Amino acid sequence: SENQRLFNNAVIRVQHLHQLAAKMINDFEDNLLPEERRQLSKIFPLSFCNSDSIEAPTGKDETQKSSMLKLLRISFRLIESWEFPSQTLSGAISNSLTVGNPNQITEKLADLKVGISVLIKGCLDGQPNMDENDSLPLPFEDFYLTMGESSLRESFRLLACFKKDMHKVETYLRVANCRRSLDSNCTL
Repeated sequence: SENQRLFNNAVIRVQHLHQLAAKMINDFEDNLLPEERRQLSKIFPLSFCNSDSIEAPTGKDETQKSSMLKLLRISFRLIESWEFPSQTLSGAISNSLTVGNPNQITEKLADLKVGISVLIKGCLDGQPNMDENDSLPLPFEDFYLTMGESSLRESFRLLACFKKDMHKVETYLRVANCRRSLDSNCTL
C-alpha cells in the first residue's frame, strides 16, 4: 500500500542519515591529533544533547509499549530539532570534503520530516490531532550558534548527539512500521 511504501521510505532515509552521522563522527575522530583525542575521551559520557528535552521512551521496553502515533510524533520532533542545527554540522567537520554538501543533510531532514508528518496524518485518519503544541518551535534554535564552532568538544558533541538522535528515530520508525503490520513480535 501507499502507506507501507511511505513507511519503508522513511526507515530507509533515517537509516541513511544514521550511517552518515556515523561516518561523520569517524572522519572527525580520524582527523584528530593524539592529544585532542585524549581530551575528548575525558568528556564522555555526553554532557547532554539539546534533544534531551524531548520526552522519548528510554530503553526497549518503553519503546515497545509506546503507541505507533507516539513513536511517530517523537520521531517528528527529533528530526525537527535538527533541521536548524544541521546547518552547523558542516562547521563541525574541518574537512567537509568527506561528507559532500552539508546542506544535503538539512534537505534530507526536511524531506524526512514531511514524510513523517504524512504518516502521522494517516495514523490519525481524520481524528483531530490533540498534540497541536507538538510543533512549537524548539527552545534551542540558537543553542548551537552560541557554542563557538571552533571548540573541538562542541563539534564532537554536535556530531555525537546527531548520531544518537538518528539512531533513536531509526529505532522508533522500525518499531512503528512493524506495529503497523500488526506483527505482535516487534523485537528490537
